[in-house]
Amino acid sequence: MARSQITMALLGTAALLGVAVVPAEGQAEVESKDPIILTIHDWTGQYITTHIMGEVLMKAGYNVTYQQADYIAQFAGLESGDLHIAMEMWETTGKQAMEESLKTGNTVDLGETGMQAIEEWWYPIYMKELCPGLPDWKALNECAEAFSTPETAPSGRYLGGPVTWGGFDDERAEALELDYEVVHAGTDAALFAELQSAYERKDPWLGWIYTPHWAPIKFEGEWVEFPRYTDECYDDPAWGGNPDMAYDCGKPRGWIKKVGWKAGEEKWPCAYEAVRNFKIDNQSMGEMIGQVDLDGREVDEVVAEWVQNNESEWKNWIACSQ
Repeated sequence: MARSQITMALLGTAALLGVAVVPAEGQAEVESKDPIILTIHDWTGQYITTHIMGEVLMKAGYNVTYQQADYIAQFAGLESGDLHIAMEMWETTGKQAMEESLKTGNTVDLGETGMQAIEEWWYPIYMKELCPGLPDWKALNECAEAFSTPETAPSGRYLGGPVTWGGFDDERAEALELDYEVVHAGTDAALFAELQSAYERKDPWLGWIYTPHWAPIKFEGEWVEFPRYTDECYDDPAWGGNPDMAYDCGKPRGWIKKVGWKAGEEKWPCAYEAVRNFKIDNQSMGEMIGQVDLDGREVDEVVAEWVQNNESEWKNWIACSQ
């Protein structure tokens, strides 16, 4: 599952309150002027992709609304039609929820974004001096005290993402019998603020890092190598090294997809085609997230700049409506 600081000013905008943005006069006629509701989550990258898509749809003449929604719980709204489009479902954390939703027949897979996801336990490279057996996960227990804090000693400490991200880290630590206390950051911003502080002081640190993001570009480190994920690892406790528990493996790695309310494709076929056409790569996204989180630029400014500089690309997304 991404995820960096969204300022209180942004959270207070009309967009996040669900206020519709009406297309400018003279824009193209579209299938319906009813608002297309795009979901917003709690990490900067998803905010950026969603607002890029929203800006492009508005340029095609659509009425767009942004609605704050929980990453996993949003599927109830997507299935009922109260929400319409989610721009980032990560195979790493959202695969099961998305597959279960698709089985209802009320949602539709709108294809990959072009970004490839990794979300896993990660440590700064300087920690290998204290734990040379890394990145093999079996070295973690040998080095638990090196990753400890006064609150967890002698057990190690792992800083996970907000609980809404899913990811099964508590279950993973138990299934693999890791001598670590799993602590969840309250926000995306808190997670990366702690990493930044620890890295600068060369303090022990082990936590949830993901890509696309600026962190693995800025900081040198490695992901822990757990037993490779398979569907059976999550679904069948008998699979893997622990015969009694599931989740005795790492997270899935792979796609970041878009998903939508299925009936919306009949209502706004060209808009849904534009969403299917949306593509962006990890490097471009990581750089934009860094512009917001590290350089202090406003999300809307970064989005507007991308839209201005990539007109030839996004015009192909909305070719159906032209």
